[in-house]
Amino acid sequence: MNLDYIIPNEWSIIEEGFNPDHVKSSESIFSIGNGAMGQRANFEEHYSGATFQGSYIAGVYYPDKTRVGWWKNGYPEYFAKVLNAPSWIGIHITINNEKLDLFTCKNVADFKRELNMKEGWLSRSFTATLKNDIQIQVEAKRFLSLDLDELGAIEYNITPVNADATITFQPYIDAGIRNEDTNWEDKFWDTLNVSHENHQAFIQAKTMKTHFYTCTFMESQLLIDGKSVLIEPIITADANSASFSYEYKVKKGETYTINKFGGYTVDRNHDKNQLIPAAKAVLKKATKLGFKTLLENQKAAWQNIWNLADITIKGDVKAQQGIRFNIFQLNQTYLGKDSRLNIGPKGFTGEKYGGSTYWDTEAYCIPFYMATKDQNVAKTLLEYRYNHLDKAIENAQKLGFKNGAALYPMVTMNGEECHNEWEITFEEIHRNGAIAYAIYNYHRFTGDYSYIPEKGLEVLIGIARFWHQRANFSSVKQQYVILGVTGPNEYENNVNNNWYTNYMAKWCIDYALENIQKIESEYTTDFTRIMNKTKLSKAEMQEWQAVSTNMYFPESKEHEVYLQQDGFLDKELITVKDLDKSQRPINQKWSWDRILRSPYIKQADVLQGFYFFEDHFTQEELEKHFDFYEPFTVHESSLSPCVHSIQAAKLGRMEQAYQFYLRTSRLDLDDYNHEVEEGLHITSMAGTWMSIVEGFGGMRVRDNMLTFKPQIPKQWEAFSFKINFRNQILKVNVCQNQTHFELEGDRDLQILVHDKRVTISPNNLITV
Repeated sequence: MNLDYIIPNEWSIIEEGFNPDHVKSSESIFSIGNGAMGQRANFEEHYSGATFQGSYIAGVYYPDKTRVGWWKNGYPEYFAKVLNAPSWIGIHITINNEKLDLFTCKNVADFKRELNMKEGWLSRSFTATLKNDIQIQVEAKRFLSLDLDELGAIEYNITPVNADATITFQPYIDAGIRNEDTNWEDKFWDTLNVSHENHQAFIQAKTMKTHFYTCTFMESQLLIDGKSVLIEPIITADANSASFSYEYKVKKGETYTINKFGGYTVDRNHDKNQLIPAAKAVLKKATKLGFKTLLENQKAAWQNIWNLADITIKGDVKAQQGIRFNIFQLNQTYLGKDSRLNIGPKGFTGEKYGGSTYWDTEAYCIPFYMATKDQNVAKTLLEYRYNHLDKAIENAQKLGFKNGAALYPMVTMNGEECHNEWEITFEEIHRNGAIAYAIYNYHRFTGDYSYIPEKGLEVLIGIARFWHQRANFSSVKQQYVILGVTGPNEYENNVNNNWYTNYMAKWCIDYALENIQKIESEYTTDFTRIMNKTKLSKAEMQEWQAVSTNMYFPESKEHEVYLQQDGFLDKELITVKDLDKSQRPINQKWSWDRILRSPYIKQADVLQGFYFFEDHFTQEELEKHFDFYEPFTVHESSLSPCVHSIQAAKLGRMEQAYQFYLRTSRLDLDDYNHEVEEGLHITSMAGTWMSIVEGFGGMRVRDNMLTFKPQIPKQWEAFSFKINFRNQILKVNVCQNQTHFELEGDRDLQILVHDKRVTISPNNLITV
């Protein structure tokens, strides 16, 4: 059964009523982050029920030794784990010596949790009756600062309702934590030092093996009815934690408040020996500004994000809530400030999937960041891969490739492959194509070619070399084939001639050759430098060309479609609608052997190619392929509904497009895959944005021009979005019968709307 307790609201995620069965799911859904750190929505006070405690620092990981039955040459030695970091949010609370614990309270009433996406904060309120019959009212609010991204802040208020009470706040920091998922139960952290000074406490710790140095810190302020009170704490410290106890006799009806400031300083940004002074500097700013001013600054920072990133939907609150939730979580995960960071598939909401970077970044996330931020944010994501090029060449060498061939990892933290399922690690090589496609997509959208001669061409050469070596000539077919692969559909492993992979290989070679030619004629200095560095010869390029020109593509003359792979028609072709519903999801009900022999498709595969390269195919070809493959697609990947929504809209099938949109936008809010307690699907959230902008808005870039073919689901009155196109902001507002365009910029912009040219002047509303 899907979750149904999240209350529809345009700007907030709201839960009302306390249900212990929802706690772990809500800890995921209500997660907060600021690009530099994040945390699941764990309660500040102690909770003895089922919970998944999680705090995470961007870029900090541990190489957990791979666990496999037997070793294979080229196997990654470790699976990089996103690390559960020392926690700073905890506040033990006792009332007349009785610990506050919602799991053991006699009664919990008026429980409300809210994640306010407009302003960037999380709150909880409830009335609880403890086992000692004291009744209290609690209001708590917290956020992770966008302005001071090493800082988080908590305001926790308790009011005794039925009697005076002695209340103790015991804020603490704790390094005695562990990951939910470990291969060998290794210890991931080494606590170096626990110290305290005045009302401040610090834990210095480093990760085992990777040696990331961190400092977890806290400081608290106490108030009664909003007025500051000075209370000398009782201090407790051990090898892994430090806590301060602040006891106060609170009258019935009075409100006792703790403002707790905490966070992390890390050696990515500071000298590892200066982490405590850096933490003190953060705390000095925090306590000087105070909780309320920090909160106002937080609201302003989020307003700046929403000014460009927001999508409005009129007449459908669930759809509106869904898209804002997706945009909010993407911005909590990555803001483009640091080229050493990337967009993890779970962000800061859980530990599943390990590493921080998948092909999702290039295939799904870059369009969102290009259009809703300064183009340098997307360029930073491209530079991340350029910085890992040497590692990609090393990864390919481990598998027997040579001469600078580059295979980018399926999963990585630092450029090394750290995924340990053979059918993914060795075979899902189409990921290489997404890296090249992102370079093309960036240039197409921004018009900025500078990245390619400066850095991108070296990446394209390494990728082209890989495809040249990975293909082999079939004397039977008299064409080049690519054997033993897994395409985007991970429900087929070790297949031959996955159409998408072969098509991507050909395109990558052609695109590399096209750019080599352009740079040779227009950027001679860069050309000489790159040729000297890569030792690329005309003879080698001719060999590439032979592979591209003579690439084999499986097809069915009978069905008039390209085949997903050579053996697809050998399967028993029973469509999803004829599959017993009790068998779904098949990835939880069937053996892997049965899945691999079935025709069922996890996500867009051939259709992923039609999405990337739609200009290469006619509308009729798209329709034939959509009608052939979608009926076999079980959409058991979070990346699946968005591509199908965009293509259904292109085919004018708006009801189908709308249903796919709802599924992608509310994938986590409604827990379609029955796994939200493990964390959110961050990278698929960018696909939700694409479903509206590229699907319903019909936005494309062709011949250096923005083009639109707007459509609107019948369930909506109107929807609007903004695009930052080459440093001009275009607002698009689509209604049932017309579309409005408005430009914030300093020069006219020509666009195509339903293939008709329209000129938009700055600050002048145009209606089509």
